[in-house]
Amino acid sequence: MGIIDIKNLSHDFARRNEEGELVDYVRAVNDVTLDVKQGDFIAILGHNGSGKSTLAKHINALLFPTEGKVFVCENDTEDEDLILSIRKDAGMVFQNPDNQIIATVVDEDVAFGPENLGVPTEKIIKRVSEALDMVGMTAYAASDPNRLSGGQKQRVAIAGVLAMRPKCIVLDEPTAMLDPIGRAEVVGTVKKLNKEEGMTVILVTHHMDEVVDADRLYVMNKGKIEMGGTPREVFADVDKMKSLGLDVPQATDLAHRLTLAGYPMPVCLNEQEFADEFIRRYPHAVTT
Repeated sequence: MGIIDIKNLSHDFARRNEEGELVDYVRAVNDVTLDVKQGDFIAILGHNGSGKSTLAKHINALLFPTEGKVFVCENDTEDEDLILSIRKDAGMVFQNPDNQIIATVVDEDVAFGPENLGVPTEKIIKRVSEALDMVGMTAYAASDPNRLSGGQKQRVAIAGVLAMRPKCIVLDEPTAMLDPIGRAEVVGTVKKLNKEEGMTVILVTHHMDEVVDADRLYVMNKGKIEMGGTPREVFADVDKMKSLGLDVPQATDLAHRLTLAGYPMPVCLNEQEFADEFIRRYPHAVTT
């Protein structure tokens, strides 16, 4: 069993009319099975309404299965006695950092989680320092988080989760409200946590360039996992991705267009890959 083990998960939301009467149920997640190993970097993609955020909330026990099972570190999320342990093991970061930041000083905000867990003061101080260092926010420890940029706020929110020492961090579209600079800051932090700290990462997003370094991608559509594989395997099917309302990285799309135009190119995940491969294959087309 992996750190996250999802077995045939389905989730229904009740739909009610204006009078509050039950009309029917809408299936948001439909028979999803997923296994995440310690240290994995997993990305879940999908258009709005595909079920990806609903799936993510099951990992933190914010939602519970209508059918199927979800285990976090072998703990059943439906066991009420284990909820605190599950939320400690699988920390969650949401779209809007303002919804997670509650203190008026950065280091106090980061300390909030471990304080609630009853961690001794001397250990909290150490955890806060380490967490801020991990996300590159040590210099802002005494700052007012409300005066920080969006990307900096999100990094503080991530630090608050890290201070609880989770085994896995789930990020539900953490860059959706950020500008390109803020997005780059947060994505860089997530990659660092995975590669340098060995943190298990589950990233929910619709930004393709954020996931090219993931170990595996899962593409959701109508509550089901429609595609799965390495980034190179998933993005190889450009037509299928676009039929699901999703883009592919710009380098991938350009290589695909060249191939269709009679200039074969392999799947390229970034600009450097594209440039190197194009020069190798078509040196006569490059001018100095």
